[in-house]
Amino acid sequence: MAPLHFSPLSARAALSSSAFHALFKSSSRFSWKSTGKLQQTLAGSIEKTGVGLHSGKVSTVKIRPHLAGGGRCFELQSRFVPASIDHVEESPLCTTLSKDGYRVRTVEHLLSALEATGVDNCRIEVVGLDAGDRDVEVPILDGSAGEWVEAIEGVGLKVAKDAGGNSLEKMAPYLDEPVHVWRNDSFVVAFPSSQVHISCGINFPHVPSIGCQWFSASIEYDSFYKREIAPSRTFCVYEEYFLR
Repeated sequence: MAPLHFSPLSARAALSSSAFHALFKSSSRFSWKSTGKLQQTLAGSIEKTGVGLHSGKVSTVKIRPHLAGGGRCFELQSRFVPASIDHVEESPLCTTLSKDGYRVRTVEHLLSALEATGVDNCRIEVVGLDAGDRDVEVPILDGSAGEWVEAIEGVGLKVAKDAGGNSLEKMAPYLDEPVHVWRNDSFVVAFPSSQVHISCGINFPHVPSIGCQWFSASIEYDSFYKREIAPSRTFCVYEEYFLR
């Protein structure tokens, strides 16, 4: 992960994907640098089945090793949807990727786990009960990224090779100047830094059991994500459930 100081505050109002797209397409804001590491992929395959949070439909996710340089890519009926901001679609209360009429929803916990555990390249097949469904959802499992982390650690990682049998260097974006995105009462601000430091806050004044909460920490060891972030579970406000 590239060094930065990251400060988001969210009331679960989705920030505009177009704003993020414009931000990260601006080459003057960041530069790509070597991490000193080689790209990795899974050493084996993972398969998990569960129910989608928003659709209520059962789906199975199969994650397989992929070639170096292939990145992370979702596969629906032999069609590919890259896990890229270029394919983010506006959607309430979840992150959705779409391409050429094929859509996969609630990808955030899985992609978070893949990034944090160092899986740079993998193919992610998502299959619903209806084999012809073009709109699928990643199962919510226990509501966190924890089960994905455990599954990844269970199969392990290996150095990824391209079609020619060559390994590739892992690059990462480094911020060159402060950036921010703001929408309604939510914002994200990031600053260049020599280390990764995260400050995150939520404010639900109408839900006393949650209220205003802040979390702030520096990521200084490999197990930080697994211990402090992966177990964090999504939640639903009672009134929102009936608006589905």
